This record gives sequence, C-alpha cells and structure tokens, in this order.
Amino acid sequence: MAFMVKQMVGGHVKNLTGGLTEEKPEGDKSEAAAAGMTQEEFEQYQQQLEEEKQERDASFAQKKAERATVRSHFRDKYRLPKNELDETQIQQAGDDVQLPTELAKMIADDNKEEESKTSVLGQLTNIQNVDMDQLKDKAQATLEDLKQSAEKCNLM
Repeated sequence: MAFMVKQMVGGHVKNLTGGLTEEKPEGDKSEAAAAGMTQEEFEQYQQQLEEEKQERDASFAQKKAERATVRSHFRDKYRLPKNELDETQIQQAGDDVQLPTELAKMIADDNKEEESKTSVLGQLTNIQNVDMDQLKDKAQATLEDLKQSAEKCNLM
C-alpha cells in the first residue's frame, strides 16, 4: 500500500520542493577526461581493449572447435548420430582444429588394443587358462596332418 501511495504522490512532491534538492551539473567532460586521460590515450586504450577482445573471442572459438572435434570423434567411434552444431563450430574455426595431443596418443593406444583384440588370437588371450604356445603347436600339427591326408587322398 505504501508503495502505491509513494508512486502516486512521490513525483508531485519532488516538483513542489523546487530548488531545495541539489542537482549535479552536467559538465561537458568527455569519457577521456572523466577517466583522467587525454583523447589520444583514451583512443589507444579503446583500441587495445578491442584487440584483447578479438584475441579472447578467437581463443574461445578455437577451444569450442577443439571440444566439438573431440565430441565428433567419440560420435564416430561409438556410431552415434552426428551433430550439425559441432560441424559448424569446426568449420568456423577454419578446419585447422585437431585433437589435443594427449587425447590423440590415448586414442592411438586404444586403437592398437582394439586391433589386437579383434583378431582371433587376441580374443583367445582374453580367455583364462589358455596356453597360447600349446594351442599354436596343436594348430600346426593339425594342419600338417590335414596336408598329409590330402596327399594320400585319391580324389585330389
């Protein structure tokens, strides 16, 4: 209620007081003078601020593109749908974006491990209590037996 009264009457009361309130005179000071600099120093300062802002923006865009590259890599790896926003961020950075070196090393190591695991021998090493040397010897012996039996076969 007090708010309503103050809002309705407040403007009229200010008009009635007239010259009792102090009004700050508006000077003809420019922004440079207000900051305590000459006009030339102020322009240089503004230019420096603009350059720093552009550098920050470029760095930020580069970081965003790197993150988008990492996300797109994992989308490819796990066969997830692609995101158009990531693609546009990478293109805006000028396609100069690469995976961070530490991540690239980790990915290379993972790829080597996956390649070894995808082979038959790699899968067999995951099975416990398997002697690989013995298994290889048995496979070679079986192969030699098959060759000998094939030589004895009349049809071949």
